[in-house]
Amino acid sequence: MTTKLEVTLTRSLIGIKPGQKATAEALGLRKMNQTVEHNDNVAVRGAIAKVAHLVTVTEK
Repeated sequence: MTTKLEVTLTRSLIGIKPGQKATAEALGLRKMNQTVEHNDNVAVRGAIAKVAHLVTVTEK
């Protein structure tokens, strides 16, 4: 059974560096308080680490 991660965008993407904005959008986060679910793997963890100050993560 794979672990799932719930990622919620808690801060706005306005004024954020273009690379961080692209990473958040690649995770599927486009609107404030939007939550998406991803499988827990190294690539997703790396993307989350890049935008850690913008998101909240919970394990499912």
